[in-house]
Amino acid sequence: MAEKVKLLKREGNSVELELVGEDHTMANLIAKYAIRKPGVVYSSYMIPHPLIGNPVIVLSTDGSRDPLDVVEEVLSDIIRDAREFRRAFEEALKSNAKCEA
Repeated sequence: MAEKVKLLKREGNSVELELVGEDHTMANLIAKYAIRKPGVVYSSYMIPHPLIGNPVIVLSTDGSRDPLDVVEEVLSDIIRDAREFRRAFEEALKSNAKCEA
């Protein structure tokens, strides 16, 4: 998980957030979740330099929502879905163990 999140820019309905210590995985997940949210018109990430750069998430809304509120909602959704995946995975493991016994 990112060591730190830096707010690089906030202009109108757009934000740029740097995920220090992260790579493509978390940035891509956040961008993909965000673009599905109502009011989000653009969501992507970039890595300024492939060897030394941290990912920068760029998110813009149509003005109906604060982009930072969207990011907060997206992070809550990711946590919820990860917990649900873990629960389902553990259930599948238990079910498989019973079948093999």
